[in-house]
Amino acid sequence: MLHLRGRATRSFAAATLAATVLVACGPATDAPEPTSSPSAPAGATDVGVQLFQWSWDAIGRECTDHLGPTGVDWVLTSPPQEHILGAEWWTAYQPVSYQVESRLGTREQFAAMVRTCGDAGVDVVADAVINHMTGQDEPGVGWAGSAYEHYEYPGLYSDADGDFHHCATLDGDIANYYSALEVQTCELVNLADLATETPEVRATIVAYLEDLLSLGVVGFRIDAAKHMAPDDVAAIVDALPADTVVVQEVIRGADEAVQPEQYVASGDVFEFAYGEEIIGYVEGSSFRKVLDLGTGGGYLPDESAYVFVDNHDTERNGSTLRYTDGRAYELATVLMLAGDYGTPVLYSGYAFSDRDAGPPQDGAGRVEDATCAPGVGPDVEPEDGAWVCQHRWPGIAGMVQWRDAAAGGAVGHVQNEPRSTLAYARADRAFLVVNRDDEPVSGTWQTGLAEGEYCDLADGPQRDGDCAGASVAVAADGTTTLTLEPQSFVAIRVAP
Repeated sequence: MLHLRGRATRSFAAATLAATVLVACGPATDAPEPTSSPSAPAGATDVGVQLFQWSWDAIGRECTDHLGPTGVDWVLTSPPQEHILGAEWWTAYQPVSYQVESRLGTREQFAAMVRTCGDAGVDVVADAVINHMTGQDEPGVGWAGSAYEHYEYPGLYSDADGDFHHCATLDGDIANYYSALEVQTCELVNLADLATETPEVRATIVAYLEDLLSLGVVGFRIDAAKHMAPDDVAAIVDALPADTVVVQEVIRGADEAVQPEQYVASGDVFEFAYGEEIIGYVEGSSFRKVLDLGTGGGYLPDESAYVFVDNHDTERNGSTLRYTDGRAYELATVLMLAGDYGTPVLYSGYAFSDRDAGPPQDGAGRVEDATCAPGVGPDVEPEDGAWVCQHRWPGIAGMVQWRDAAAGGAVGHVQNEPRSTLAYARADRAFLVVNRDDEPVSGTWQTGLAEGEYCDLADGPQRDGDCAGASVAVAADGTTTLTLEPQSFVAIRVAP
């Protein structure tokens, strides 16, 4: 289950950093330390996945068929509230009411999904849009039939009651990101900005979040937290049960007035710098330094950070890698899952060429259940509207098992020759070697593992003791001799 961080504790500890620094300086051919039939710790995975615009029924099936068996710990859903009508993806981020009725399914389907995922050992985190309501200037009717105007939401909010901010900028939108007042009280692209400093607005938001908790979710991604004052977020979060998982969206901008560190008192925060910087390590930066990613300045503390290679915003604005980057995207995800910094969040969406395009929908506007075609992977070029299913790419799914085995194991036997490769062990539990070059690489690497045959998890997760593909031989001295294809990796671990 999802382990609390920020407000409590977490399971996949990065407390081995000091040991990492010491062992990483050893010679590339260090002999393995003596081992007596090592076994991997069970249930230590902290991996989550954002199933962007997946219907509730599809998420439930995915928890049973793939996420639970693979070891994924939690799933992030799209916002479960009534929204404006329209085919675009962003309609889901314009709330009309807090009814749990949307194009992704009914309240009953949402509750059933949460129960199904729980039975599969997968926690559910809901995306909570609480900074704003719609950005529509004309009156309309939402998905569940609720009438609304830009600043009037019957039974919820009214401009006459002071429930919204109004800003003195030219069009009421944020004009200056170096002003915290503008960022947190002006409108974000015309979205009606809630006066979250008022007791009435806070109470309405808390009631909505409590309703979702009553349906079994363990917590929330707080959308657009950056656009609410930290004290406002804290007041809302403090009204929830102490064990509520809270992960806040605060996009880091150089020298801007609002920074992620201002929100850690209320819970954990997404570290956007991670996804932006990891690009360099699969494209040419000093490969060995990826082990230090997240430890320098400009990063949240490890215990407060959630990290990702991409999400639904960054795959559209070009600030990170995305599924079209194929092997480079896969390798970045592998490095994230192999690393110690933060809690990793996988991403899974649909293919698009129009950045506004919504997910596949039927004639009534309901999102069609996501299905993962056989053979999904980094070399597939999906057509627009196809579900990409990155979390099911064999190597990514296999690395979830690798991370489970590696949990808490100190980094050792770091090898960076040739420079296009990076190899290292996690204690006597797991070994990874990555080739980021466009050419094959052959070599012999020290694994730190006991002699034997190991499943290569790059070919997919191990099921019922059987390898999904190739096996890797480790010699008595702990070494393995391999040929790595261009932009590929080999990942082996001690099976539980």
